[in-house]
Amino acid sequence: MTKDTADSPTLLNSRQMASFAARGFLMLPGIVPGDLNDAFLADVGAADISNSDTPLSVYGRLLSDSTVPIVPAGQSLSSAYPPDSAIAKILQLPTVSGLIRSLVGSEPVFDHHFLHITFPPSYYERLADVPRSQHLHQDSTIDTRRAFDVQLMYYPHEVTREMGGTRYVPGSHLRVVSEAAIGRYQNVLGQQQVICPAGSILAVHHGIWHGGGANHSSDLRFMFKIRLQPGERQRRLWDDSDLTEDDFAQRAIFWTDIQARQDTIAAILMRPEPWFEADTGRLEFINRIALWRYLLGDDSFDADYWLTRLEREFSP
Repeated sequence: MTKDTADSPTLLNSRQMASFAARGFLMLPGIVPGDLNDAFLADVGAADISNSDTPLSVYGRLLSDSTVPIVPAGQSLSSAYPPDSAIAKILQLPTVSGLIRSLVGSEPVFDHHFLHITFPPSYYERLADVPRSQHLHQDSTIDTRRAFDVQLMYYPHEVTREMGGTRYVPGSHLRVVSEAAIGRYQNVLGQQQVICPAGSILAVHHGIWHGGGANHSSDLRFMFKIRLQPGERQRRLWDDSDLTEDDFAQRAIFWTDIQARQDTIAAILMRPEPWFEADTGRLEFINRIALWRYLLGDDSFDADYWLTRLEREFSP
């Protein structure tokens, strides 16, 4: 993907939105130019790990010296960061601002941000310890809204396999669990790990199962996360001009047409993840359709008749 140079937001299309509804993430690889990555890392400052300090001590020194702005929760994103700051310029990139607008509107609300640091083996050796992966977890299990927040995970430098980039489970965002209760699961069929060029942004639904990997490289790994709440009803905020009649039509199910289009909204929503079970995996299809109805603003939409058959009730 080419890096942004224009000024107007580049909105997501309907296929990208349906993929987000179904899988819970979108990746923008290498979208941030090198000069902005360097500026952001300069704002973060150098993390001194030469001493045998606890991770909290390292964080404390780094955060006290960093020039990344401190932003109170609950304000508009547009006023959260100084216009001349690196992070503000990153968020104003057309593809990034278009992604944000498509998912949470033109005036999203800032929730929080945090700099995640993953330490190399040399740091743990001084502590007589070893690198460990972060447990798999789901953020904000208390959140019961149909509306969803978006978490932007920004990687200001290249992330190699050895660096242990963020692990996440596609399609897990609508399977609500008790936050860290899934921590005993270390490898879920179909899970992915972030391996990306510098300047990549992973946008995820707030419910996706994820965790940081163990860093086995010789370098620190940084990931800066920003959580945003919608500032308006999440209804057709993207560029929906590509929707056609085929995207609303029912298709044959079970006895399927192998020549059927695979890029319709129904085909995208009904594409299973490797971890889906043959029975309860169908709950994910139902949840996906309900989320797409919410995004579309159309309670009559259905894919493969899943919700319609459940709603066919008649009064006495």
